[in-house]
This record gives sequence, structure tokens and C-alpha cells, in this order.
Amino acid sequence: MPFNFPILLTWLRVALIPLVVGVFYLPDTMLSPFEKNLAATVIFIVAAVTDWLDGFLARRWEQTSAFGAFLDPVADKLMVAGALLVLVQWNRVNAVIAFIIIGREITISALREWMAQIGASKSVAVSSLGKIKTVAQMVAIPMLLFYGDLFGVIDTILWGQILLLVAAVLTVWSMFYYLQKAWPLIKEKAEQLMDHKS
Repeated sequence: MPFNFPILLTWLRVALIPLVVGVFYLPDTMLSPFEKNLAATVIFIVAAVTDWLDGFLARRWEQTSAFGAFLDPVADKLMVAGALLVLVQWNRVNAVIAFIIIGREITISALREWMAQIGASKSVAVSSLGKIKTVAQMVAIPMLLFYGDLFGVIDTILWGQILLLVAAVLTVWSMFYYLQKAWPLIKEKAEQLMDHKS
């Protein structure tokens, strides 16, 4: 298993995930509800920054690796899933929206793995639609973790819910986009399997 600074940042992101969740379960004598919200928001933002930084440094320093390419999206999905689950627990996110986002991530990850195995990973490469979805999601989640007025001006509850709804719509849209791109190969493999059985 290779180890370098970009991979260390990815492991740091994995380590931060339980902190985003765990901070909400600290007793109020240690942190007030506002301090818990603020701490979870800061931790999530730090984790999100490492997501950008590890990829940037890996490319800049030519330290990309197969293991890093595997670990990075796993860390991203764990981070988003962990934050969404705690937001559902505290009634800040509808469980259906969380299910749509997490379910899509699992589905597309499985599709990408299968496409990579048959040498067609470029067919499900990240699209601009997926990138917009990710941006909306990564802005919405810290807003909902903060859950209050930011600087007395921005209603993070309202804007977080709007952006997460946008992310959910784009999640479904991008999932169908990827499935459509992969469908000819899925159909071809299914036909080959049927021919082989017959």
C-alpha cells in the first residue's frame, strides 16, 4: 500500500468523519448546541478542503496511485453519508432525500467498478452534471450542520434545504445520465451472457 502526503490527507478525511457525527453526542455541559453545530460545520469544511487538496497535490507532485484513486472516492462517500445520517437523526434532512443521495452514490460506485473491470471506465467518467451536484451538496451540508443565521444575514436552514433539494434532483438526473451512457455495454454483456447460456 503506497503512502504519501496526499494519501495521508485522504486518511485524515476518513478520521474526521466520526468527529462530525460524534460531536453532536457530547453532553451539553461540554459543548452548547450552538458550539456543537459550529464544531461539526468546521470539521466538515476541513474534511471537504482535504478532498480538494489531496487530489491537487497528488497531481502536482505526480504522486497519483491506484490505491489513492480507490480511497479518495470512498472517503468522500463516507463523509457525505455520515453527515447526512446525523442530519436525518436531528431532523434537519428528510430521510427520503438522504436515501436518494446515498443510494445513488452506492449505485454509481458499483457501476463504475463494473465498468472498470470490463475496461470501459471512460464511459462513466465524472460529468459536469456530477460536479455541479457535488458542489451543491458540499455547500448544503455544512449549512445544515450550522443550522442558524450566519452573520445574521444568511439563513443557512433555508438555503441548506434548498441546495440539498437541488443536489437530490441533480443526483437522480446524473444517475440516469451515467446509466444511459453505460446501457449499451450493459445490454451487450447481458446478450453475451444469454448467448453463452443457450
